[in-house]
Amino acid sequence: MRMLMADQGVGWKDQVVEMDRAWLEGELKRKAVFGRLPGLRDGDLTLYQSSAILRHLGRNHGLYGHSPREASLIDMVSDGVADLREKYFKLIYLDYDYGKADYIKALPAELGHFERLLASNNGGKGFVVGDQISFADYDLVELLRNHLVLAPDCLSAFPLLSAYVNRISSRPKLEAYLSSDAHKNRPINGNGKQ
Repeated sequence: MRMLMADQGVGWKDQVVEMDRAWLEGELKRKAVFGRLPGLRDGDLTLYQSSAILRHLGRNHGLYGHSPREASLIDMVSDGVADLREKYFKLIYLDYDYGKADYIKALPAELGHFERLLASNNGGKGFVVGDQISFADYDLVELLRNHLVLAPDCLSAFPLLSAYVNRISSRPKLEAYLSSDAHKNRPINGNGKQ
């Protein structure tokens, strides 16, 4: 979400929430639909759930394709990213000490799906769907960047994905955000594991 907003020139104000007793017993958790973060307040609309927020930002900033067909393909990619993110979170929060090696061993099969999807669109030289960036691109690149911290060589067998991460991350506004202290000082995962 932050990558999308930074690249699109959308201002935002972070409210960092410590996962402590105040959160667990506090007013914010009670107000959060489903009792979970992140949340986004956009005018008088407050949304929770990462995918809903990304789709909202995509619709509001022209990042949802040029047609219903492209929007459907973007949704498919976003759901695929969510599937991999769920496995990643399971590793990071539940099975890191014993499951990391197996996760990294299985990762090429997961990344292969995205390499093939990218290859099917303009030979992998642009975006994951269509001829303009979408919210799914930001979602995928963010997750791939996290995986590069977990397993620095994980994209070495995927030249299209590797070039894609570099290409998207090099967009001027996004590159400035990724180089900023606000981004670099933010932990990747809430438990400090990476």
